[in-house]
Amino acid sequence: MGDVLAGFHAAWEFESDSVLIRYERGIRTPKLFQALGERRIPLEAIEGVTLTPGRRGTVVLRIEPRPGADPLMEAAAGQLKESSDPYRLVLPAERETLAEYYADELRALLTESGPSERHLVAPPETPRQFKAYDGKASFDGTSVSFRWFWTGASSAKWKAGDQRFPVGELSGVEWRSPEVFEGHLRLLHRDAGASPAQADQDPAAVVFGLGYGPVHESLPFAAAVLAAVRTCEPVPAVAAAPRRDPADIAERIRHLGELHQAGLVTDEEFSSKKAELLAEL
Repeated sequence: MGDVLAGFHAAWEFESDSVLIRYERGIRTPKLFQALGERRIPLEAIEGVTLTPGRRGTVVLRIEPRPGADPLMEAAAGQLKESSDPYRLVLPAERETLAEYYADELRALLTESGPSERHLVAPPETPRQFKAYDGKASFDGTSVSFRWFWTGASSAKWKAGDQRFPVGELSGVEWRSPEVFEGHLRLLHRDAGASPAQADQDPAAVVFGLGYGPVHESLPFAAAVLAAVRTCEPVPAVAAAPRRDPADIAERIRHLGELHQAGLVTDEEFSSKKAELLAEL
């Protein structure tokens, strides 16, 4: 088709094999859209198209993605608010006839349906990082790292130390929206046992807390990790962690001492963890 349909916050360009969605960067545009920039949705990733009445004199054109085709939507697991749905295009009601035309043209090109066995939509680019309530999460395309904040991390996470997870050791990602109670990003291990029920006690998770880890940062991060996990071969062992800054080690030992004095860490745990930290110098 090669035509463009512009709506509020985004414009859709209809091509012979895909729909290119370009998101605006305006002040009122949802931050998730701004973080995504643009996305190309192959026709084979689309199951259907709907056009429905919207609010306040608008109509909504929406692509129905096939289950499993998009790592972003798989990670979101139905938790996105309607206003942050990247597959919705909101248009003035007077453009309903034009929107119906494009919807019909697009429907005529669709041939696939049902769950997809692989991701068909490209994941968000890496490297990616974001700050949660209790730590900083980083992903370089091959491994995920969690660096704990002494002001927010639980004693269980301080005892475990900073974490690094090669994607080959992971089976998936659990994302719980920062906009709900107990929001978190948890990494799921291929061979590990049950994770602690509370994410704030799990060294394989960062917690958001209300106001932390906004959707526009944490969800694309989760999607990028999930996509890498799906395409990565399992690895047998964890690679050695890089040496850390001596000043950072000193700060961690100081905080470990505070936990020890407060009775949150035993004498044995304090000595053992201190030795581990010194060994990383």
